[in-house]
Amino acid sequence: MTAKPRPHVGDRRGRTAAYAAAACAALFAAVNSFWAAGGTAGLHTLGGRIEEMARSGDRTVLLANVVAIVAKLAVALLALALVRPWGRRIPRRPLRVLALSAAALLIAYGGLQTGAVLLVATGLVTPDVPWTSTVLWWRLLLWEPWFLVWGVLLLIAARAARADRHPDAVGAQRK
Repeated sequence: MTAKPRPHVGDRRGRTAAYAAAACAALFAAVNSFWAAGGTAGLHTLGGRIEEMARSGDRTVLLANVVAIVAKLAVALLALALVRPWGRRIPRRPLRVLALSAAALLIAYGGLQTGAVLLVATGLVTPDVPWTSTVLWWRLLLWEPWFLVWGVLLLIAARAARADRHPDAVGAQRK
């Protein structure tokens, strides 16, 4: 008789955070995929040079979207590797270090970007290309904080996936 393998993340909160982080990444990648395919809906919520370049069909924007899609899907897989059985094939310590590093980058980027938008909202900073109130509110309430939330979810998932809680995880010590 074989014991049923335990999931990687030992608590419901960690599992939920891992799936939510993967969903954030996948949804974000879907938006980039739409824009990479030439879609223009939602570009008005970005403003600035990014919107101008995207509307003009600039190849740099296409390349940036493709790179973003790959990176976001990689982070989605990273989050899932913390909780899915196939993730057991990956040594725990490197997996957690990678997840914690990605979480730190997302939190830092989201925090800095949200802070920068707050500076624009208060009038302390003026962007090169003026933003409409639509751009300001979308960036303040969705685009920039999305990175922050995604990073916090990944951090929760990575912290919950400690190898010492999971003796059956690859790289964990057996007793």
